[in-house]
Amino acid sequence: MQYNLKELSNGIRIIHMEVPHTRMVHSGFILNIGSRDESKEQEGLVHFWEHMAFKGTKKRKAFHIINRLESLGGELNAYTTKEKVCFYASILKEHFNKAAELLCDITFNSTFPEKQIEKERQVILEEMAMYRDSPEDAIQDEFDELVFEGHALGRNILGTEETVGKFSQQDFFDFISSRMDTTNIVFSVVGNISFKKVLNQVEGFLSSIPEKRSLYIRSGYSQYVPKTKVIEKDISQAHCAIGKPAYSIYDPKRFKLYLLNNILGGPSMNSRLNLSLREKHGYVYAVESAYQTYSDTGFLGIFFGTEENTVKRASKLVLKEMEKLRTQKLGTMQLHMAKEQAIGQMAMAEENYAALMLVFGKNLLDKGKIDSLDSIFGMIRETTSEELQEIANEVFAPDQLSFLTYLPK
Repeated sequence: MQYNLKELSNGIRIIHMEVPHTRMVHSGFILNIGSRDESKEQEGLVHFWEHMAFKGTKKRKAFHIINRLESLGGELNAYTTKEKVCFYASILKEHFNKAAELLCDITFNSTFPEKQIEKERQVILEEMAMYRDSPEDAIQDEFDELVFEGHALGRNILGTEETVGKFSQQDFFDFISSRMDTTNIVFSVVGNISFKKVLNQVEGFLSSIPEKRSLYIRSGYSQYVPKTKVIEKDISQAHCAIGKPAYSIYDPKRFKLYLLNNILGGPSMNSRLNLSLREKHGYVYAVESAYQTYSDTGFLGIFFGTEENTVKRASKLVLKEMEKLRTQKLGTMQLHMAKEQAIGQMAMAEENYAALMLVFGKNLLDKGKIDSLDSIFGMIRETTSEELQEIANEVFAPDQLSFLTYLPK
């Protein structure tokens, strides 16, 4: 995985990988600012900022922003996570300079027009209502609140009706001014364009962005207490969440937990949870186990929907599969097949160049480097069944798990 890297005088870093066999270039700004960096009164502000970036800059109105790349067959998008906000685009290689200039404009020159704030406020309230009406989405957000109770990691990225209803133009300017740090910004490019051409086209306007430093320090997470909560809702099916905090992005055991989680409830149909809950017993349509890393902690959560009268049986099966991984070592062939499956999934993911561009930016911000796939594959291949069992006993200990259940009224 060959990539190029340059740091500008203002601290912004440009990372690039050339892919000759495509017509496209994917690029984006990844900022180390997320929903966990909001105060309680600011809950939802970063996500609102993400929306407002498309609503007007010092030289463009909303229509001109939306039409700039769409009229060329390109795509412009953005997203917010607990620790990052990203503005990115995909475009034919001959139009890369237009995409890069537009991304720079919406990232650094947004004006947050007051009329547009009022319109977008309603859009976000509708988005929140849509998530509430979807229990499989709502339970994931509410489970975050349960596991990370009292910490910003537990707050909803969308915010609350109360906070979203109060944000003003000045709130955006004040927040960005206090959190923006040019040393925590990466411009990532993956596609059919040389590094020399990227620098020729973007270095001028990226270098003109004023250097900015922030005194803000992210509040760490430490205190976890397992909890169990049952909520009655107007739904036809029960939904369950089981999990706890896990290893951070800096923990050397994270790739081993990735492998273990893949065995338990990864995306493949042969995961242990899918084979047990769906194929053998028919209790669920879908079950997933998700492992998410953050800068100071992580999160492992298992989610599924089932009939109300099978909630207890399905939950016991989940705990039974976790217990097996704690008490029974994987056989040589089982371990080999699990490794090959995880490696194949990672290799396949590398073929998605838009996603790879975003991963490059995120990893550079988090770790200051990009882990090569070969090095990750090496760590996975070196994993022993004893190590997986040890991690299973750390992460799957039943007395450390939290439970959230939605039951039909």
